[in-house]
Amino acid sequence: MYSCENGTITDFNILGFSYFNTGHISLSVGIIIMYLLTIVGNLVITMVIGLVPKLHTPMYFFLCNLAISDVIYVSSSLPKLLSITITQDNRISFAGCISQLYFFTFSVGCDALVLTSMAGDRYVAICRPLQYTLIMNRRVCGPMSVFCWIVTAGNSLLLTLLTSVLDFCNSHEISYFLCDLKTMIDLSSSDTTSMEIIMKIEDIVFAFVPFSLTVASYVQIISTILKIRSSETRLKAFSSCTSHLTTVILFYGPVLILYMKPESEYSKEQDNLISLLYVAVVPMLNPFVYSLRNKDVLDAVRKLIAKNIVCT
Repeated sequence: MYSCENGTITDFNILGFSYFNTGHISLSVGIIIMYLLTIVGNLVITMVIGLVPKLHTPMYFFLCNLAISDVIYVSSSLPKLLSITITQDNRISFAGCISQLYFFTFSVGCDALVLTSMAGDRYVAICRPLQYTLIMNRRVCGPMSVFCWIVTAGNSLLLTLLTSVLDFCNSHEISYFLCDLKTMIDLSSSDTTSMEIIMKIEDIVFAFVPFSLTVASYVQIISTILKIRSSETRLKAFSSCTSHLTTVILFYGPVLILYMKPESEYSKEQDNLISLLYVAVVPMLNPFVYSLRNKDVLDAVRKLIAKNIVCT
């Protein structure tokens, strides 16, 4: 049987936004702004948490992990998309595509696990407050963080290696704006039955299970908050969860929209636009959600600014 080898493949063509005949400049400017805001915002959040001892708590420790993961997330996709929109050169090398697949898969999985860890932290803080310091200590948070990074790194490496040995004989045109797992499997000319089974398992382990655990945590959290008699205490308890809950909605919302959206003539274009919001906008908003809606972070930023002004 005839089989082409990936060694003969030099590049793919990314055609995710090729249907835009005009507006490339606006798209490029938008991508630059979103990318810079994401990088600066997440690095500032990480720096503030590292410099302010008051923020050295489990919740902000996991927020640092999320910020670093988001930097990897956008850096794996937006720079290449920006290059395409500016130069109109849609090509990406086979090695570049596989590398993008690894880092994108890695960061998405890491985000999901870190958000689940943060949900667990909020559950213990609200539902078991007297045991919080006993349960959520460094000996627990450290291994939880390491688990998130190592598991997703190993999983992404496995998926990337399995994808790299697939044949791509029929077409090299990617109708998306990055090399993700589903796109590469659809593009492959190999028998991808086993890969499709693996994808279903991946969806369960790295999407359904984390999402279910997060939802279960918030069911318990809301139930506990509603039992609090003092309205002031109830509001304070809920406000400690709003930033994380907003981030969870931003993270899972676009995915649920894509799954529930009916197919249409313009389905692919709409999917690409929604996916761009998922890839670019959500990581950009996370630092603002945790700073603008969080008194501790705002106070820490003000103190750092005041301290620098005094020093100068």
